[in-house]
Amino acid sequence: MTTRRHLTFACEGATLVGTLDVAQASGGTGLLLVSGGNELRGGAWGGQAQLAARLAQQGFPVFRYDRRGVGDSEGDNPTFRHSGQDIAAAVAAFRANAPHVRQVVAFGNCDAAAALMLFAHGLAIDGLVLANPWTIDGEEAPQAMPAAAIRSRYLAKLTNPREVWRLLTGGVNLAKLAKGLRGAAASQTAPTGLVAEMKAGLAAFHGPAAILLASKDRTAQMFEAAWDKSDARVARIDSASHSFSDDAAREWLFARLVDTLEG
Repeated sequence: MTTRRHLTFACEGATLVGTLDVAQASGGTGLLLVSGGNELRGGAWGGQAQLAARLAQQGFPVFRYDRRGVGDSEGDNPTFRHSGQDIAAAVAAFRANAPHVRQVVAFGNCDAAAALMLFAHGLAIDGLVLANPWTIDGEEAPQAMPAAAIRSRYLAKLTNPREVWRLLTGGVNLAKLAKGLRGAAASQTAPTGLVAEMKAGLAAFHGPAAILLASKDRTAQMFEAAWDKSDARVARIDSASHSFSDDAAREWLFARLVDTLEG
């Protein structure tokens, strides 16, 4: 049996709202769930709420919250780039309301993963699970796909007999094809300022970290293009779901989280 409790806590003069899921037999390790983008703590289609309940049933308390200016929380939205104080306040609230929790693992997807890379080294966080980390400076996604994503797309087309037939019978715009091939041949670009900061922040974090990628997701492909290919912390699943919403990806994510929480 699990208990779900809604509570409030302070962050730089604003009142934030959080939700704590606890099982009767909860252990000493809990999960802090940091939402990405402007997503509410419940997640898309309630996915984060469902994940929290499921993990609590396994004996792992889960705390999730709305940062300033999002959902039920007061204040102005600082964006992920400036959300360190929100994460710090959430960690403190989690520990205060679940005093049996000795270790906190933080999980974030997309720009929540980037925020954890930037700020976790200065907080009372013991482990990280970072999914499809966002690597673009600024709030708007770029218009161009990364070279790795273009190569993957064209390889899929060339192995599809229907697409090959379209090419042979003149059903393909050759100018567009040429532009795409030039993009596929592009070399890797230098890391942006954000990526450099993420690398420095993660290097300063002394706990274990797992990096989870949906290999067909555009954000994950951008991350891979900018990250160290030999990083042994990276694990991948063959999925295009950015939020791990398909059945296989959902189960894979859950298993990875349990593995990390069990230590």
